[in-house]
Amino acid sequence: MGKQTREQEEKLKNELQQVEEEEVDQLSKMYILTEKIALQLEKSRITDYTQLLHRPWRLIWLNLLAGTAKGVGIAIGFTFFAATIIYFLQALGALNLPIIGDYIADIVRIVQKQLEFR
Repeated sequence: MGKQTREQEEKLKNELQQVEEEEVDQLSKMYILTEKIALQLEKSRITDYTQLLHRPWRLIWLNLLAGTAKGVGIAIGFTFFAATIIYFLQALGALNLPIIGDYIADIVRIVQKQLEFR
């Protein structure tokens, strides 16, 4: 009986050691996963967002500035785009292409009249 109890004790010790190693592995995996989640939250700047939610006037101000900047950018971009198109249409109109030239000339005249009224 002494021999069997020693074998059982050794077997229990081995099983306990394996369980402890598995628990340590799981804890280290959980720690690594928690670290990854924390880094992702820092990268997403969630704290800045939550601070903005607690200060609604700052959020409104920042959105107003962003909207104004976008509006000005769109206006400037469209102006350059329209000027480029009109320039090319005038160049095509100067080539005196049979059908296309008349059509383009009409468009250029309409645009120039609209610009004169303003």
